[in-house]
Amino acid sequence: MSERPKSHLFYQTRRRRPTLDQARGVYMWDVDGKRYLDGSSGAMVCNIGHSNERVLEAMRRQMEKSTFGYRLHFETEPAERLAEKTASLAPEGMEKVFFVSGGSEAVESAIKLARQYALAVGQAQRFKVISRYPSYHGCTLGALALTGYAPMTAPFDPMMRAMPKVPAPRAYLDGLDPEDPETGRHYADQLEQRILAEGPETVLAFIQEPVGGASTGALVPPAGYMERVREICDRYGVLLIHDEVMSGGGRTGRFFAAEHWGVAPDILVVSKGFAAGYAPLGAMVAHERIVEPVLDAGGFIHGFTYAGNPLACAAGLAVIEEIETQGMMENAERIGALLKARLQGLMQRFPFIGDVRGQGLLLAFELVADRASMAPLPKGLKAFDRLVEIAYDKGLIIYSRRTRGGHEGDHFLVCPPMIATEEHVAEIEGALVASLQVFAQEAGLPVAGAA
Repeated sequence: MSERPKSHLFYQTRRRRPTLDQARGVYMWDVDGKRYLDGSSGAMVCNIGHSNERVLEAMRRQMEKSTFGYRLHFETEPAERLAEKTASLAPEGMEKVFFVSGGSEAVESAIKLARQYALAVGQAQRFKVISRYPSYHGCTLGALALTGYAPMTAPFDPMMRAMPKVPAPRAYLDGLDPEDPETGRHYADQLEQRILAEGPETVLAFIQEPVGGASTGALVPPAGYMERVREICDRYGVLLIHDEVMSGGGRTGRFFAAEHWGVAPDILVVSKGFAAGYAPLGAMVAHERIVEPVLDAGGFIHGFTYAGNPLACAAGLAVIEEIETQGMMENAERIGALLKARLQGLMQRFPFIGDVRGQGLLLAFELVADRASMAPLPKGLKAFDRLVEIAYDKGLIIYSRRTRGGHEGDHFLVCPPMIATEEHVAEIEGALVASLQVFAQEAGLPVAGAA
């Protein structure tokens, strides 16, 4: 790594990274010329790959016209067009769009809209938002109160109002068959039990990721779960919020992941792949029957300076056009199935891979000490950190979290851009094999031999 001056930036730790020089397609290069395959699309953001020329050209055209127009002073064509396009992609009746700069802002917007709706329709007693454990919904205090990930939430507990949680539907850990509708019913019924325990008249909303993100590692719900959750929310007048910050934008093979189950929420949020890293952009999309009473009651008491920024919206429009015209959702399904099969194949060689899961190109694998019991690896191995570092040294970027609520367990998201090819899958597989071999040797874990 080139000698560099002291950095005045600080983020999570003091760890330094190489300086980025350029990025094209699925690859990134540092200033020393080392190439990295972006196997996690950043933080599952760069869905269409880096430096797409058509998106950059759309941004240049907008920059020549205007880079900012405050929403209280002007309507802008890019924001209006993107709102129309977003509504056309959302479930029927979800016609109202509120733009933000990122996922945490989108979740904050959703829960505040839900609360203001309850006030507008005379249900002021509703304020509790049930979420799942583990889960991650954002780093702002409102979104963090919904998050079930102790290392991130514990320091701020005194500053937040704790919200009720139900178990995430992790059938693979509980020894249940994810293809059996009774499994889906089992987990969904825990939501109903929690609503009844809290008092249905006090429960405002339930928020879930249709396909899990970082905290559950691409968790796909068991059969019947999504449909049953919708029924339960309807029964008790609870709003259903879908957090599609990571699963939206086409990565699972549908623009919104909930389309795989034909289930529509009352409110959904999207970011990350929505503008694919070309500009900070996210959106809350809501059903008209939620928004109109709020506007009738005096307006939505909420907003951000950069909401509907014309440059960000121009980027978002161009990203969606690329996704659709280049067949990227279809490619995500096809290449995702191939990559998932290759990851499952690694289980024969590395017995400490306990589970492979996901949908499309939102995929993950989890390491365990014992596949039969799904006991996690010893915490002290810090596999979630070490394997990422080994892969990084070998030129592959992957993303990790601790699976069991943040305390233990190790899963790794493998989510390359939606332009990935069979050759890229082979390259990812080769780098993972080499990295897992090094990790196994360091940790004293068994390897079954050559594939």
